[in-house]
Amino acid sequence: MVTTQETTRPPRRLDDVPGWFPVLDQMLFDWFLNRQESAGVRGDLLEVGVYMGKSAIFTGRHLRDGERYTVCDLFEGDAPDDANRAEATKSYHRLTRRVFEDNYLSFHDELPRVLQGPSSLVRGEVPPRTCRFVHVDASHLYEHVYDDIGTAREALLPGGVVVVDDFRSEHTPGVSIAAWEAVLNRGLRPVCLSTQKLYGTWDDPERVQEDLLAMVRGRDDCHLSVQEAAGHRIIRLKSKGMQAPPFPPSRHAEPTPTPEPVHAGAEPTARSVLSPARRLAVDLLPPVVTRAIRRARAGARPVR
Repeated sequence: MVTTQETTRPPRRLDDVPGWFPVLDQMLFDWFLNRQESAGVRGDLLEVGVYMGKSAIFTGRHLRDGERYTVCDLFEGDAPDDANRAEATKSYHRLTRRVFEDNYLSFHDELPRVLQGPSSLVRGEVPPRTCRFVHVDASHLYEHVYDDIGTAREALLPGGVVVVDDFRSEHTPGVSIAAWEAVLNRGLRPVCLSTQKLYGTWDDPERVQEDLLAMVRGRDDCHLSVQEAAGHRIIRLKSKGMQAPPFPPSRHAEPTPTPEPVHAGAEPTARSVLSPARRLAVDLLPPVVTRAIRRARAGARPVR
């Protein structure tokens, strides 16, 4: 894998971080995590596959005292097999651990716990039934995704949510097969589908689906459809001009200039008292002519 780091401008806002994290999914991450927090659900956060950190940065804002956030990625490390090595070389050759960490620390004071290596590391490093939210976005190869979904199931607390990325992209059939196989044969219950991600749980999804439907029906920026398939109610969502949830700028953002206060009784500037005709003349005349006119007017003022 290529390990040379490219010199890039530090991100000033979340959209400056390279990666694939659509506005719809930002809204859904925010909604699921806020719902858990409002209900008093406590548990760790886990992201398997971080690329340059866009969704990890977003998720990290929801980390609360006493919770742990773990991320895992190969970065520039060795892939476990030839197929994964070829995938990483083709799609992620610019990724290094330093790039991820620099991006993350642009928005947060501390890094999450970082596991560098294949996603198979997670099972031995994250205790069972400790996580409330797991985002699976690592390899697109069927065998790896199958194992990552199994790891997510073991890691999740009752009522926890797993998000599987790229479940429907034409270039990631391995993810599609592993995701729907989990639904048909491994007990995964879909909560909703975005254009890019499948949100699911291994518990009864009815309550969270009803809350989600109530939220979406109150918005005018989200297409909604509800379908039945293989005994599952599936909520499909699509952005309709949706705006991203507000997210604080990074430490590299330029400070917003503070306008100078206008004091009561202050003298208006010379330009502010010009008539529209004179203002137009000042704008259009060459500077040398404008200065000459001003000097002539100043000399013609009566002495008081």
